[in-house]
Amino acid sequence: MIITRSWLNDWLELEDLGVQKLAKTLNSIGIEVDRVDALKVPDKIVIGYVKDKIKHENSDKLSITQVDIGSEILQIVCGAANVDVGQFVAVATKGAIMPNGMEIKETKLRGVDSCGMLCSSTELGFEKINEGIMLLDDSIGKLELGRALNSYEIFNDTIIEVELTPNRGDCLSVYGIARDLAAALNLNLKEPKPFKEGENVLGIGRILRLVAQKELNGLYNYRAIELKEPIQTSLLLQLRLAQIESLGKNYVENLLHYATHSTGVLFNAYDLSVFSSENEEFSINLSKEAHGETKVSCKDELLSFSGIFQNNESRCKNDSKIVIIEANYTDPLVIANAKIHHKNQDEKTLYRSFRGSEPKLNLGMDFLLSIFEQIPNLIIYSSSQQVLINKELPIIPVSIESISDIIGQNINKDEVLKILKKLGFELILSGEGLINVKAPLHRPDIKNLADICEEVVRIIGIDNIASKGLEFVEKNRLNSSYKNYIEFLNLRKKAVASGYFESLHYILDNEEELKKLGFCPVKLKLINPITAELNTLRTTLLNHLLNAASLNAKNSKKLIKLFELGAVFNSNNEELNRIAFIHCGLKEEAKISNKAKPKSVQFYDFLLDIKNIIGAFKLKSSQHSILSPYEQADIYLAGVKVGFVGRLHLRIENERALPKTYICELDLDLIKQDFKTAKTYSKFPAIARDLSILTPKGFEYSKIKNCIEELNLEILENFRLVDIYSDAQLKEAYSITINFSFRDINKTLEDSEVAECIDKIIKSLKELGLDLR
Repeated sequence: MIITRSWLNDWLELEDLGVQKLAKTLNSIGIEVDRVDALKVPDKIVIGYVKDKIKHENSDKLSITQVDIGSEILQIVCGAANVDVGQFVAVATKGAIMPNGMEIKETKLRGVDSCGMLCSSTELGFEKINEGIMLLDDSIGKLELGRALNSYEIFNDTIIEVELTPNRGDCLSVYGIARDLAAALNLNLKEPKPFKEGENVLGIGRILRLVAQKELNGLYNYRAIELKEPIQTSLLLQLRLAQIESLGKNYVENLLHYATHSTGVLFNAYDLSVFSSENEEFSINLSKEAHGETKVSCKDELLSFSGIFQNNESRCKNDSKIVIIEANYTDPLVIANAKIHHKNQDEKTLYRSFRGSEPKLNLGMDFLLSIFEQIPNLIIYSSSQQVLINKELPIIPVSIESISDIIGQNINKDEVLKILKKLGFELILSGEGLINVKAPLHRPDIKNLADICEEVVRIIGIDNIASKGLEFVEKNRLNSSYKNYIEFLNLRKKAVASGYFESLHYILDNEEELKKLGFCPVKLKLINPITAELNTLRTTLLNHLLNAASLNAKNSKKLIKLFELGAVFNSNNEELNRIAFIHCGLKEEAKISNKAKPKSVQFYDFLLDIKNIIGAFKLKSSQHSILSPYEQADIYLAGVKVGFVGRLHLRIENERALPKTYICELDLDLIKQDFKTAKTYSKFPAIARDLSILTPKGFEYSKIKNCIEELNLEILENFRLVDIYSDAQLKEAYSITINFSFRDINKTLEDSEVAECIDKIIKSLKELGLDLR
């Protein structure tokens, strides 16, 4: 956002306020100043008047002019095509040092004496406004021959560029910034006087009929002007529009751009003669579209979508006769929701409307009409046609005590009221020291007491809030949040100890990629995603980890071990805590022990890592489309499913250019470690026995496991599967070997006790139809 000191002075009495003070104040109230540059015409450049002009005999492009500068008449040879008799011009006299370092001297051009130079805007260090020399007019002030050009405010100015946060659309205008400065510096804001209607002028109702649907999400104000001849843009406006890169060839639209940058109100100018026959009444229809935006049309022909774009065919031209001027405001939330559904978009308009344009349409229209009023041979139709909405502004109950408590300093009630009033807030005093505050329509970001406090603090100035020593009060921190933090921290440490690197990503994800992985997207849709790739809330941590692993693989990493701990959302928009792991490529780095030829990671390698991190768990068969159908399982702790583990599906490995990859995702809220209870251990030796059992192919090991566990053998410490064997003689069966470990807590076991337990196990297995090998 670009402003100048002189432009700002149109709205505030800055008087002798220095530029440094101005910049410091802007920074203190949250309007960050990016740059401050002086914009001054050099000395010895004065106002001149072209009294005579003849063609140079020895040149087709040069002219010999006689220029009156008050004290003398100078002969100046000029090559500008637009120089002519009767013009006021900027004359660089002898000794002037131009911005490019050139010194003006008396010289001869093609044999003719030349005592100075007629200057263009660019030669004076300003933006380009035309082809040729700069023509002066009284918009800069009273023109006096010989007067130094830098004595005029516009030519001895300061340009200030500020950076605004997205919520401060109210400051996307000179008026908006002046409003904040008026509160901070206790100055009076100068608003344009209401436009005074002319006498014996036709009313707008004679030419325009407005048809509007109910419950529109915006405000509208229409006026009409009649152009008897093409209008010109004054020098002051040309220079300012060039500074903000909005100077075009359409004179009416130049004035609209100027009014918008000055007041923040959005304008459109329509030439409805394109859609209506001569002497026919113009008709404008306002209709509410599917996403809340307003469509402006004439005879079913699109004119514009308010705050989004205007149809080029409806724009006024320099030869237009009757022009309908529209001032409009649309709720920025409606713009945010609707803009993604329109391919045609006007970036400059959308930049303002999306952040919140100025809703005081009458202020903007009066400002614009005051400019039109100064243009000769231009008729302004009397009256206006408007569409208003009765939007209920949020009421925020405020007490001065609450504000003081939040700020940490006693704030005078009158000071708070003065600040809020100058910022445009509506104040309703009530009993018991409470104030009901209505946030103005131009501040949709003000929602609660904390926002009100922020406004008060930034205007008072954070440097003016007295500093206080910290008060250390020890409190019990052993709440659920602290316990969760410690739990998650321990998991992260264990993951790092197992060789995994922590990865951090946005909480946003790509909806299309999530669907391809088989994860349902959330029902909540983002109105304004920060990028097309991050257009939804993530429902898994794995997609970001897979992308990170793919990037590492493309950078020639052979061993990739990553994990992430963070929040995800289910399809009902509920927030969940998850931890996910990924292991790609090699099992370990190349080293002497593996002769620099490490093997690829295997399922059991990955499972061992997960066990080292979360502790012992059980696996059950699963069906996840993201995983290989041959290597996948659900993870259970204490009979509760807490996540899944397995090899990434080969199709996805190929799509992401990944080597052999294993993944795991767990619900953090279900894997919290319980407090460990210490148990006595036996000092006596264990006795181990192996049983080899014939099982049919396809027989589930879980049946054998459950069968043995149900025996509740007191001295059976543990058992585990240690071998699976198959050959041609076994045909459709496997030989599985189970290792049993027996131990007594109080004594050394005897062989007879172990044999008795083995017999019970064999008997139970035979009931399942299984025999020893």
